[in-house]
Amino acid sequence: MSFSPGTLRTVLNVHTPQNATGYVVALSGGVDSACLLTALSQWEASRSLPVRAIHVDHGLQPAAADFRIACEQMCRRLSVPLTSIAVVVDTRGGASIEAAAREARYAGLARHLQSGECLLTAHHAQDQAETLLLQALRGAGLKGMSAMPICRAWHVGWHLRPLLGVARRDLRRFAEQAGIRAALDPMNDDLRFDRVYVRQRLWPLIEERWPGAALTLSRAARHLAEAQELLDSSAAATVETLRDGTALSVTGLRLLSPAEQLNAVRFWLTAQSATPPSTAHLTEALRQIMAADSDHLPTIAWNDHALRRYRNRLYLTLVHVPRVGEPREWAVGCGGTLPLGDGLGTLQWMAQDGGLDVERLPGMISVRQRRGGETLKPQRQARTQSVQHLCQSLGVLPWMRDALPMLYARNELIAVGDLWQDARWCVAAGAPGVGCVWRDAPILT
Repeated sequence: MSFSPGTLRTVLNVHTPQNATGYVVALSGGVDSACLLTALSQWEASRSLPVRAIHVDHGLQPAAADFRIACEQMCRRLSVPLTSIAVVVDTRGGASIEAAAREARYAGLARHLQSGECLLTAHHAQDQAETLLLQALRGAGLKGMSAMPICRAWHVGWHLRPLLGVARRDLRRFAEQAGIRAALDPMNDDLRFDRVYVRQRLWPLIEERWPGAALTLSRAARHLAEAQELLDSSAAATVETLRDGTALSVTGLRLLSPAEQLNAVRFWLTAQSATPPSTAHLTEALRQIMAADSDHLPTIAWNDHALRRYRNRLYLTLVHVPRVGEPREWAVGCGGTLPLGDGLGTLQWMAQDGGLDVERLPGMISVRQRRGGETLKPQRQARTQSVQHLCQSLGVLPWMRDALPMLYARNELIAVGDLWQDARWCVAAGAPGVGCVWRDAPILT
């Protein structure tokens, strides 16, 4: 479509959520975002929602000051409030500068987005087409090659891309007519970057052979997005049938074809905000999980996450699960608390009928991590049992057993969190004693 304030109005009227509170334009200083902000400011009806702009300084080049100045001059001319923020681009994890800069930019924008605001970015049809080509060359699946959506929920508001149906040449025409003079980004001519190489070297040849290719490829990306939606819908229904508490049923997974297993597990991981591993890695992970003997505990890790199997259920965990760590001392007394550290919650003493005998307890007890071989008498009529056996009986997840706070009095185990107390240290049934309450405990079973 040709570009004008009227076409922008049409798109925003359709896609802006009803409870939106304002528009925030991500203003780079380049032509595309300058056209977006100019057209938005020319559309008087947009003033029914406040408009402001945010400029992100990545700190990657000397020309950054020119971009900031260009943004400041434009916003003064258009009477649009501007916020300039600086971000740190971290490439230590091996990410490309492009990917690291994008991650830092969106993290900065998210921090400054207010509740209900719509972040507007100037992605256009050629951006959509370039993304499809690059993802295809990387061997991406449907999700990777799917179209960027015009509107999606994002942090405390939404992310809108109202120019996805606009060709780059139409934006350039609008810029000429509006007299927009944007700053030139030297990185846009650096052929080391994949997107620049596609834009400078490949795209002119594609357009020469297939005029209008940007809009055609954008349409193909939308078709891929529709196909991905169908896969997601099927996966969501499958996951509901497989769900077993916080885990998935391995027995149920075995009834699916390999493709259905991949689709369901990939959807389940994404729904828990975990980036799935590559298809090859996930395929091998599922093979190991399905093939392992029932008494084995296979663990397949990637990035910060791991898939683990226990008792025919598949769990998603962090690679490094929480553990109690070094011993610490804790004073005995009702109301007293002991923070256990990140992800482990807090212990608190509470009055408890039939609980631990305060008269026999020392003034300070020790809270330690499990070492193995611990025993405890959970009831007066019960025999002494190993903590390992008690954990197995209760179904405590094996990788969470080092998260159990073990309470010791004079080197004797008296309790394990609020799961078990040693009856030999307790008062008679109904008599006043104390008990340990484990608040905000992690999921153990």
